[in-house]
Amino acid sequence: MSVSLYYSARRPAPLTEAEQAEVARIVAIRHESFPYDDEESLYLYDRLDGGEVLAGSTKMPFDPGHLMPVVAHVLDSLTGLRRALPDAEWRVHLDDLDVEWDEEKGYELPGMRDPDLIAELGGL
Repeated sequence: MSVSLYYSARRPAPLTEAEQAEVARIVAIRHESFPYDDEESLYLYDRLDGGEVLAGSTKMPFDPGHLMPVVAHVLDSLTGLRRALPDAEWRVHLDDLDVEWDEEKGYELPGMRDPDLIAELGGL
């Protein structure tokens, strides 16, 4: 059974050309810095439901040592995207668990940057 991170942004108005360019820029930078060639990164859907201006998902790795770095990288990517589209209504969730927005920190899960936890998971 796999776990995925899902994300979407909704608003009445579609993305402007400038916003589309900024989203593309953020996505390209984040893809370049993704730490693993063999794991899924930020993935935006081509087809959107009514009102969505952005949506996607990322399947979480089976390798426990890759889990926290992938979670952190994708949530940091979503933080950048949300800051680029602040007037949209965002929803980010790890299967049924909502990931809350913090104005200062952005999207975070407890322990996702804890080096001891990351090392422990890597040793499993």
